[in-house]
Amino acid sequence: MFQKFFVTTAAATFLLAAPACSSAQGSPTQQSSTSQAPAATAARIADKPAVPADRSRMIAEAVSALQETQNALFAIDRNQRSQALEALARATGKLEILLAREPRLALAPVDVTVVTRDVLGDQKTLEGLRERAEEALEKGRLQEARQLISDLASETVLRVSHLPLATYPAALKSAAAQLERNQTEVAKTTLQAALNTVVVQETVFPLPLHRAEVALLEAKRLAAKANRTQVENRRLASLLAGARQQIRFGQALGYGTERDMGQLLAEVDTIEARTVGRKSGRGIFDRVDALFDKARQSTQSERDAS
Repeated sequence: MFQKFFVTTAAATFLLAAPACSSAQGSPTQQSSTSQAPAATAARIADKPAVPADRSRMIAEAVSALQETQNALFAIDRNQRSQALEALARATGKLEILLAREPRLALAPVDVTVVTRDVLGDQKTLEGLRERAEEALEKGRLQEARQLISDLASETVLRVSHLPLATYPAALKSAAAQLERNQTEVAKTTLQAALNTVVVQETVFPLPLHRAEVALLEAKRLAAKANRTQVENRRLASLLAGARQQIRFGQALGYGTERDMGQLLAEVDTIEARTVGRKSGRGIFDRVDALFDKARQSTQSERDAS
């Protein structure tokens, strides 16, 4: 049963102030793909207005401070205390400039990672896997359950890493003082702890919701036509069926709450009933966008709480 699923992944990681680089890894059950990222998600990232010059400088300074921290650690490992102190001085200076320019800034972005994981399969197979995983959990076979559901995700995750400006500069100054007192190992521990305080924020874009939304956007255009042809009616029916299928698949994967997904399904049923035949569907899609937003927000809230 498990073999019926095919998982694709795509990943891209880049330092905000540096040229972007991408990588992907594959295996017999997990194959790299850059085509799985939703177009709407890409638009949210790629089609944003150009970053203002002062914002670009701020990001560059934060990235530079992070790199100089790592340079200081490398110098400590090579017993080059003076080079480590110079790197820390440069990092501290960068952050002081940043804070002077943006005194209210709490988090400075330094890195972005975009990861897309997509499971392709039918809902019946998915529900079978869930039942097997639940049975394994009931019998205390945690590892078996973990293996069964480990790849069951269909989403794009945007991860943004930030330097916490309330604590990071102070940690650099403490490490520099420790180096001045020849407390090399203590300074190294302080810097490693500072790097571990980097804050990572994740935003989840469920792919089934995206696909259902795209189908309904095209359905909205067709439904607005007063005198649709038979071909257009068949296309409209196919789009609504596809949207319903994707919402149910997303529901089976655990995206959104039962109520949110139930409301979306009910709305698709209403749209279908009011556009049957050649009836015009003007205005009946008005609630759909809000319902999708609500389902995405509940998905994000559940992820944040976990």
